[in-house]
Amino acid sequence: MTAPAVPQRLAAPEPGWTDTVDVVVIGSGIAGLTAALKARELGTVLVVTKDVVASGSTQWAQGGIAAALSPEDSPEEHLQDTLVAGAGLCDPDAVRALVTEGPDAVRDLIELGARFDTQANGEISLTREGGHHRNRIAHSGGDATGAEIERALVAAVKRAPDIRLIEHALVIDLLRAEDGAVAGVTLHVMGEGQLDGVGAIRSRVVILASGGLGQLYAATTNPSVSTGDGMALALRAGAKVRDLEFVQFHPTVLWLGKSAKGQQPLVSEAVRGEGAFLVDHEGKRFMQGQHELADLAPRDIVAKAITRQMLAAGKDHVYLDARHFGDEKWRVRFPTILASCRSHGIDPVRELIPVAPACHYSSGGVWTDLNGQTSVPGLYACGEVACTGVHGANRLASNSLLEGLVFAHRIATHLAKGLPELREPAVDTRVPGLVDADVVPELQRVMTVGAGVIRSASGLAEAGAVVAKLIEQPAGEPGTPGWEATNLVTVASALIAAGTVREESRGSHWREDHPDRDDQHWSGNLDLTLLADGERARPGATFVPQSKENRQDG
Repeated sequence: MTAPAVPQRLAAPEPGWTDTVDVVVIGSGIAGLTAALKARELGTVLVVTKDVVASGSTQWAQGGIAAALSPEDSPEEHLQDTLVAGAGLCDPDAVRALVTEGPDAVRDLIELGARFDTQANGEISLTREGGHHRNRIAHSGGDATGAEIERALVAAVKRAPDIRLIEHALVIDLLRAEDGAVAGVTLHVMGEGQLDGVGAIRSRVVILASGGLGQLYAATTNPSVSTGDGMALALRAGAKVRDLEFVQFHPTVLWLGKSAKGQQPLVSEAVRGEGAFLVDHEGKRFMQGQHELADLAPRDIVAKAITRQMLAAGKDHVYLDARHFGDEKWRVRFPTILASCRSHGIDPVRELIPVAPACHYSSGGVWTDLNGQTSVPGLYACGEVACTGVHGANRLASNSLLEGLVFAHRIATHLAKGLPELREPAVDTRVPGLVDADVVPELQRVMTVGAGVIRSASGLAEAGAVVAKLIEQPAGEPGTPGWEATNLVTVASALIAAGTVREESRGSHWREDHPDRDDQHWSGNLDLTLLADGERARPGATFVPQSKENRQDG
């Protein structure tokens, strides 16, 4: 199968204004705001975010942040749990950096003002989630951890007069120098004022922290802003994107009916961590025998088991049973989820909760080294947009907030050695293009069917053929809807290419025509780049075998 060809750059008006800063940070979640707070010591910093500053995925994180904070735990144990969940494809050096630097990074977050739930003795209250063999998940407000972390970070940024913030702005493409290095960005500010419309920001460094690709699928836990913008921008700039086929589907998303689309309410894994369990339509538990941790198995195991159960029974959801919690535990430990369920007519204190898998997290993304550097000089990435090597084929629960925190720190530490020179942007000779914004619902449908939890060569080929036709539809005038649609089809094309090449089932990539994990042929990573193909570009995939010293049993 040939992956669909996509525009080489976004069609947009010429910039009507310019500005210059040292560091541009794209995104305002835990990764972006942490990077901005650390980089302000190095030069002028501008944070660009597509909505209001607190609108990204961080605020929706319910479960918590994982770190070896207990005397009974250790970074080594956290490392082992992460490697097992990653199904043999984690970078052990990246994981070791995460688990050893993670506890201090969380303590820095607390010093910044983040408040975590505590026990009677004042120690941080820790719980457990799928794939963890220790209680190491710090949480806030019961199930509102992300919201509390975002609150603390936003407050810190607003206290920092030397950090500029542009809200309601979509970054269009990178500006690059003659040698391909970063020279800044073009962006569109949605609103009225001095910086209205398309402009150009020259900078020494660009840090991508723009989040994931959840809106590529019909049902997701991600907010509407998660349209793969950073991954698409990086691909168009010539950056290497790694392991995009590993899309994690959260096993327990509140099922709201067949017609439900877009962002769906999450029922945190922490609910199962506290003792809830999955049952079928006859009330029978089905996770025993699937994994040693049963209902607390890693997410890919649980999502696959639920999907198999749904297919076998001809149903479109299963149930989560947490009735034994009682009213008080629900109100204290999971107030957000309780309110969400009740707002949709479900009382989890007395009723089973209907759940089904939905797109949750991209374990792959823009490749970086241990300092957050991408393959494009001057371009850095952290958070969900990045592939640091921490997650491998399947992210361990609650490692995502920690990864954004730790690698934002690492980027700032690396940049402290010296920022690159300000480059002169070269003339961009690539052919611009745009996709019709109206293709998004059909794109989401075909990606859910052909590149969702269950995949096959035929399903991926059909998805690729449909995406190719969608790209050919005449586009309207340039604007945010069309730019987002173009970013989505760009990421879809790359994901389809990667999913087609990897002929095995591993982690969150499940090929029903290749149902087994194949370490002999597929113990390694898939790197994707866009290659010029006439007026467009087409993703090409290169398999990178794991080195012997990094090979894991997983």
